[in-house]
Amino acid sequence: MSTTLIETTREIPKEITSERRAQTEFEKGKSRMLRLWIALGIFFMVLPGTILGVTNLLLISAHHGFHGLSPAWIQAHGHSQVFGWIGSFVLGIGFYSQPRTRANSGKLPITCWSLWAAGLTLHWLAGAYLWHWRVTLPLSGVTELLAMILFLYAASQHKLPETADVTPGAAKQRAKIEPWMQTVLVSNFAMFLALALNFAIGVQQAMYGSTPARPHGFDERYLVLLGWGFLAPLVWGFSARWVPIFLGVKPVRGRVLQLAVAVDLVGVATGMAGAAKLATPLLATAAVLAAASMRVFEWPERPAKTIGIHASFPAFLRIAYAWSIIAALIGIWAAWMDVHNGIWGGSRHALTVGFIALMVMTVGPRILPHFAGVSGLYSARMMFATLMLLSVGCALRVTMEPLAYEGYAHFAWKVLPFSGFIELGAVLLFALQLVLTFTRMPSVFADLS
Repeated sequence: MSTTLIETTREIPKEITSERRAQTEFEKGKSRMLRLWIALGIFFMVLPGTILGVTNLLLISAHHGFHGLSPAWIQAHGHSQVFGWIGSFVLGIGFYSQPRTRANSGKLPITCWSLWAAGLTLHWLAGAYLWHWRVTLPLSGVTELLAMILFLYAASQHKLPETADVTPGAAKQRAKIEPWMQTVLVSNFAMFLALALNFAIGVQQAMYGSTPARPHGFDERYLVLLGWGFLAPLVWGFSARWVPIFLGVKPVRGRVLQLAVAVDLVGVATGMAGAAKLATPLLATAAVLAAASMRVFEWPERPAKTIGIHASFPAFLRIAYAWSIIAALIGIWAAWMDVHNGIWGGSRHALTVGFIALMVMTVGPRILPHFAGVSGLYSARMMFATLMLLSVGCALRVTMEPLAYEGYAHFAWKVLPFSGFIELGAVLLFALQLVLTFTRMPSVFADLS
């Protein structure tokens, strides 16, 4: 029998064996690159992102407002969270998801990572420390934009799957883009637009501004693009790809998802035009439609896929989608009643932490270990503790922020800092979980060498 196996192996053409080895090496390389992207995201999530955010919150609580706090400092925190954390994860998963092509098999992925890391670092130094900011601010913008262009170029080399035309007698083929992919592409375009605007305003501030901070009016509209143009469709798109399978519900309603994205885009355009009272109901409608399209709140028809993670996974996933709707509803309240930016702050926090961060920390432990080439999550209990802390911290922050900022309840100023420390604990646990998972678990590629 062994002789037959040896003879059969000898009959395999060397070209096939070489191709298999090349593919295996490519998969190993993708996993290593994904770990680099995740490491970059963890760094900016923990240090410039969350720790800087907690510092901001302590100063705001101490002064009962934004008095004496630099807008550039606050914007540096937001940039680190949105692009440093979420953006790094997006680009990493994006490169990982691409099949082997000439574009992503060479030095392009590491070049893109280097540009992105340099841009994030320069922006942090410019905004948080004012370090040669008239040079570092526009330089950070152009390097981040170049990294995004390289990513989009690599993605464009991937051919879409083809399906036969169902018209009788037709033999032609056409590319098929699923609704979830359409949604991700919308998010990618919004991310590119946000980076282009970030570069343009950085150049403007460097030439004519007195600080690296974006003007308040522009920043308010820019945040609509970041939150509802980039982040929300990003999560909706990947949710449509994975969530119905993970939750055990029926397949996604593609038409409803497309309608949600269309309504969302109108809401984003209206919000960026400054018509908040018209934009916020549209964004709330889009949030409800997106949740309905993925059947998030419907009764499952089969058990949820929770092997290797905590059994609370389905509950926290639904809580995250509830936060997206709450964020939009608070936005309607803010458009009519906000005076001191407290209600708007609560709405944005509900979206970015309650929805986006909670979704990342819920779904991430389910998919990232597999993508990164390791055998499983380090600790399901640590996952539960992370999600509980983040949920409690977010609920406290979203409740207290409008009460404090708008002057409804003076005691809320004393409670606000606790929300920051609780969320910081969640972020540190999530980071520790990923580090322990990627460094201590055996690689799934170990037997392929």
